[in-house]
Amino acid sequence: MSIPDHQLTEGERRVRSFHPHWRMLAGPCAALVLLALASGAGIWLVPGTWEYAGYARIAICAVALALLTVWSFVPYLRWKNTGYVLTTHRFTISTGVLNKSTDEIPMAGLTTVSSDQTLIERLLGCGTLTVESAGERGRLVLRDIPRIQEVRSDLFRLLEDASDGRPDTDPAGR
Repeated sequence: MSIPDHQLTEGERRVRSFHPHWRMLAGPCAALVLLALASGAGIWLVPGTWEYAGYARIAICAVALALLTVWSFVPYLRWKNTGYVLTTHRFTISTGVLNKSTDEIPMAGLTTVSSDQTLIERLLGCGTLTVESAGERGRLVLRDIPRIQEVRSDLFRLLEDASDGRPDTDPAGR
C-alpha cells in the first residue's frame, strides 16, 4: 500500500513504504492450520454408514469455512490493507478493508517520535512507534512496526531536515 506518484507534491520523495510486521499474521495462520486439522478430523470421524453423513460433512465444511473467514481471512485483509508511507514531507497511515481511513502527518507537525520494544519484539525486529504531532490527533501509537529502529532513524532525519528548513536530502545520505 503506497501513495501513487501523482499524489506526491513537488519535490516530495518516498523514503519508505511498509505494512505492519508479519507477526500479526501468526495467530491467523495458527487458526488456519488448527481449523483445517479439526475439520478434517471431524469429516473423517463421521461414520460413512450414517444416514445423514453427507449433511454432517457439509455442515462441518460450512462451519470451518465461516470460522476461517473470521479468524484467518479477515485479519489477513486488515494486515494487507494497512500501510505506512514515509516521504520527505509527511508520514501517511492508511487502514481499512471496505472503508478507507488515511492519516497524514506533515513532517513539520511532528513533535516527538519514540519507540518501545519487548524482548520478543527485539528478537523479531519490530516494535511500537509513538508519534506525537502538534495537530488535533495529538498522539498516534502504531504497533508491530517492522525494522522499528530504521523507521525511527528515518523519521528523526526527516524531522531534523523539516525543522532546520534545509533542502530535502536523502535519509540514506546519498
